[in-house]
Amino acid sequence: LAIIPMISKSHHPRAIEASIKYFLVQATASAIILFSSTINAWSTGQWDITQLTNHMSCLLLTTAIAMKLGLVPFHFWFPEVLQG
Repeated sequence: LAIIPMISKSHHPRAIEASIKYFLVQATASAIILFSSTINAWSTGQWDITQLTNHMSCLLLTTAIAMKLGLVPFHFWFPEVLQG
């Protein structure tokens, strides 16, 4: 969240679009991480992330981290944010 004001510092429409896109992607990935943690806690009874025995929560966590880092194939937002 600290980088959003720096992205939208120049009040150009592309910069504002890039900051909104960055915020939405990061918020979605955070929600997926929370959902993955909830599934893991529900299935194992623990909040410990080292006990990922549920395949669905492991897949969701990996997907969310890939979205946050901008890894392939979840890098759809990365070039547009860098251009903005």
